Amino acid sequence: MGGNGFSVGRDAEIAAARVMVVHTLAEWIVARCREWVVRVAVDGPDAAGKTTLADELAERIGGRGRPVIRAGVDAFHRPRAERRRRGELSPHGYFLDAFDYGALRRLLLDPLGPGGDRWYRTAAFDLRAESAVDTPADLAPADAVLLVDGVFLLRRELREHWDVSIFFGISPGESLRRALLRDVDLFGSPAAVRERYEARYLPAQEMYRRNAAPHERAHFLLDNTDPANPRILRSPA
Repeated sequence: MGGNGFSVGRDAEIAAARVMVVHTLAEWIVARCREWVVRVAVDGPDAAGKTTLADELAERIGGRGRPVIRAGVDAFHRPRAERRRRGELSPHGYFLDAFDYGALRRLLLDPLGPGGDRWYRTAAFDLRAESAVDTPADLAPADAVLLVDGVFLLRRELREHWDVSIFFGISPGESLRRALLRDVDLFGSPAAVRERYEARYLPAQEMYRRNAAPHERAHFLLDNTDPANPRILRSPA
């Protein structure tokens, strides 16, 4: 019974550690000004845990009475012919061609920023259907919080559009390990997942780090190597 008690206690301690990190991030976000929508980037490598954290933040911030808008950069992909014009496995193609940042700014970030009219759309492209999305715009409450998760969010053409930014620090090896658990159904086999990550995704992330230094520019640097026990490595003063 002593062994089981220790395990239960340790599990509770780990769970509390994650809750505390989410709480710290959420409290800092809700303390931002309410003169316009607070735009939050949850950035990091593929399979880093960005969507999970953004969803947890949305729940916590919503519980504090702030309206929350959830979005992801995956809803702003370019058509396949543009994404793959440099080759199926090109890392340059992933970093330079995968996403339509003009649409992301025009439809979502600019309307919700200072001077924007707050009429926004959270999607421009359906990746599964390979077709454009044209849904009516929604009007954001003035005190809303926008949470966007995705890769490459602190690149030069986007970095000034965020009021708060969080970057996940995990190693390429950990990104691949998680992808081999998560993405087999998507790509068909472990070998296909490994090829896609080693040839395209991981080199593109290294290109991003050299080009944009997101680990240095983000307000919060988060070590999510152990998702049950994440650590904030750097935060604003």
